[in-house]
Amino acid sequence: MKMQEMTYREAIRLAMSEEMRRDNDVIFMGEDIGVYGGGFGVSVGMIDEFGEERVMDTPISESVIVGAAAGAAVTGLRPICEMMFMDFISFGMDSLVNQAAKLRYMFGGEAQVPMVVRLPSGSGTGAAAQHCQTLEAWMCHVPGLKVVTPSTPAQAKGLLKAAIRDNNPVCFIEHKLLYKMKGMVPIDDNYLVPIGETFVERQGTDATIVAWGTLLVKAMEAAEKLAEEGIEVEVINPMTLYPMDMGPIMESVRKTGRLIIAHEAAKTGGVGGEIAARIAESDCFDYMDAPIIRLGGLDVPIPYNRNLEAAVVPQIEDLMDAVYQVVGCDD
Repeated sequence: MKMQEMTYREAIRLAMSEEMRRDNDVIFMGEDIGVYGGGFGVSVGMIDEFGEERVMDTPISESVIVGAAAGAAVTGLRPICEMMFMDFISFGMDSLVNQAAKLRYMFGGEAQVPMVVRLPSGSGTGAAAQHCQTLEAWMCHVPGLKVVTPSTPAQAKGLLKAAIRDNNPVCFIEHKLLYKMKGMVPIDDNYLVPIGETFVERQGTDATIVAWGTLLVKAMEAAEKLAEEGIEVEVINPMTLYPMDMGPIMESVRKTGRLIIAHEAAKTGGVGGEIAARIAESDCFDYMDAPIIRLGGLDVPIPYNRNLEAAVVPQIEDLMDAVYQVVGCDD
């Protein structure tokens, strides 16, 4: 398979462009996504290829964007809509939660809602409390939605293409700090990363870290540093947060006996608590040699000050300290 190095944002653009070339029913809508090319430059140049009828600059109204996408999906189109920031999905929650997520059920399976809502999320840009939230747990609590969050350019391309082809509404969460990340990406129109799979990113025997988004990147860096000390950490990436495949996580925990779950979203009510509960309810509990540790964002709004912003979300050092604790190496 031919590979090409590109950034995370370029991989997302390529995925959308490939699917729009493949299927004329795929359309793209959002604020400033056309002429301007998107708030983070993801869609630069797309309007030149596909025109204003398929790459549509919308009014500044998230409720209109999500509502129009849900209506378009029910009538046979495959809309991709972009929130400029994930925080703004709050304005579109009625259309997303009460319409898009429910219509297939309400019509006895006869209606399909093949739409993707792209959600740039996360802190690290100094954009303050109203533009830096990670609200994945909101989405995961809604039956009828699928929630995915890729952590590399290749994952971003393959998972977005799978989301566009899915016949259900998919929340596609993109951490803003990943947009400039470079990686090798398959140049293949049929390259897909299936929704609903969990991947082992790194093998290890001493402890398991489950992480996604930028925390997966930090977990991999922490694991490499710990390996220099003779501690081998297994890193698990549940790219689909809902519905989540717990199989690889459970298998890893049975092997290592120690589990750390890390996410940037606020710890209270976070997806990490759901993973911990499922482990506790399973036979994995009998294999545990240490209490489960959850690392999450502090229960405060994301600060504007850069030092404080970094202090309220888990960092590499926090992951390493958690591993020391569970393997009994805490200094």
